[in-house]
Amino acid sequence: MVALAENVQKRLTVQTVEIAPNTTAIRCLDWDRDRFDIEFGLQNGTTYNSYLIKGDRIALVDTSHTKFRDLYLNTLKSLVNPKAIDYIIVSHTEPDHSGLVEDVLQLAPRATVLASKVALQFLENLVHDPFSKRIVKSGDRVDLGQGHEIEFVSAPNLHWPDTIFSYDRKTETLYTCDAFGMHYCSDDTFDINLEAIEPDFKFYYDCLMGPNARSLLNAMKKMGDLGKIRTIANGHGPLLYHHLDILRECYQSWSQKQAKAETIVALYYVSDYGHSERLAHAICEGIQKTGIGIEMMDLTTAEIQEIQELAGRSAGIIIGMPPSANVAAHAAISSLLAVVKKQVIGLFECYGGDDEPIDPLRRRFLELGIKEAFPAIRIKETPNTATYQLCQEAGTDLGQLIVRERNIKQIKSIDANLEKALGRISNGLYIITTKKSDVQGAMLASWVAQASLQPLGFTVAVAKDRAIDSLMQVGDKFVLNVLEEGNYQELKKHFLKRLLPGADRFAGVKTQTAKNGCPILTEALAYIECEVVSSIECSDHWLLYCTVQDGRVSKSDGLTAVRHRKVGTYY
Repeated sequence: MVALAENVQKRLTVQTVEIAPNTTAIRCLDWDRDRFDIEFGLQNGTTYNSYLIKGDRIALVDTSHTKFRDLYLNTLKSLVNPKAIDYIIVSHTEPDHSGLVEDVLQLAPRATVLASKVALQFLENLVHDPFSKRIVKSGDRVDLGQGHEIEFVSAPNLHWPDTIFSYDRKTETLYTCDAFGMHYCSDDTFDINLEAIEPDFKFYYDCLMGPNARSLLNAMKKMGDLGKIRTIANGHGPLLYHHLDILRECYQSWSQKQAKAETIVALYYVSDYGHSERLAHAICEGIQKTGIGIEMMDLTTAEIQEIQELAGRSAGIIIGMPPSANVAAHAAISSLLAVVKKQVIGLFECYGGDDEPIDPLRRRFLELGIKEAFPAIRIKETPNTATYQLCQEAGTDLGQLIVRERNIKQIKSIDANLEKALGRISNGLYIITTKKSDVQGAMLASWVAQASLQPLGFTVAVAKDRAIDSLMQVGDKFVLNVLEEGNYQELKKHFLKRLLPGADRFAGVKTQTAKNGCPILTEALAYIECEVVSSIECSDHWLLYCTVQDGRVSKSDGLTAVRHRKVGTYY
């Protein structure tokens, strides 16, 4: 049976579905949300999933986002008398899942909260009244009766340091919260349409799970010891059932590839402080574009030995400044100073109100001869889309710095005749300009070719490590500016310049605004307004197929600038 409660204005709905015997999913559907967490775009909204298990005793697995307070609590009360709830299982304390724990406890005052040690420490600061609690770890069990025995699995750092999984032996259901989730909102409770959900499943993994691939592999190893898993009841998106084996294998292969990366960067932060988590993941997204592996670690919960071991095998170190009063985090940072050698570093503020100042720590690293990969990120106002874009660009700069020497060695190993032959493939010269929200981007392009007549369309190749990549996703709009032969050197020189993260790419350049909102270069020979329709992964580039909406030529007798290369193995 499915029940729907609706708020038409905000398009928030609640769906309840019996997913297994005595087990009900309470899915809060956020149809119109277009940004989430680390400020990556959502094509298809998102959901916040909670679960109610009824045996002789009753357990609630996670709650929901505070925006659903009335809808969620009313739905919960329609399913059960809250006073009868015996246990509240908190998979982790990120607000989109634990935001209503305090509200539920007020309705269910005798319930015991089951969570990891770290999670309970966080909750004590969130819930203002005393509550019954119990620490659970791998192997611990709670018997709800009627065969519903819940076994817990510690799964820290996915993507929160306090995460636990819960496994119901009767229904063979594993509750994983963020792991195996996706930001995909639909009426389908389960993963019926694999083709529809695959892009969001992969995008979610790349943004949130990929930086913790080693932790994920450890968690999946523990999952293998539980026995048969019929359903994965996640925290976001449709539950995994119809294509569970395929999607589990995806996680396994993606994580193994990430964990085996020859070169990694260590990113240290303090979760649940300021905007640390969101900023950290934005930086991670930029680093991943360059093919570098990432490992994230919480300065507060990790052991000193773990912190030093990770730093010792990393080519780069990034630190999110902790609060001044966090003694454990400062001890952890001091331990890093003892093991850094040739790593590059990057520092960022978390905008938590009392961030430790950056400059004293920065000076200590520089005095040790450590190279700074990007200027310290100092945040003076609440982070917005432009802030996260700056962080992503900083991550890309760090990754490019690390891989530059490796790439030079690879280029030198290619046969000279072959690279000269490739260089004889000539192309036009173009500048792509785009804008999304309050973020603008631009890049010089030459790998452009018409690809269709009906509809009018062309392809453009964009390197994965380009900052503009995040503004050139399917559905995004841009302008292709055609440069003019004999009149392109200044524009080419301007857009080839390396800028600091967050710098205005269009400073000093004359522009107009296209119908699609993107900049048009006034000095261009012609411009074409376009939309990205699909993409194909081509090793270190994305090949984007784009359709044309509008265009103009400024000089009817002008010729397109052509780029003639000497070699074809690098730009």
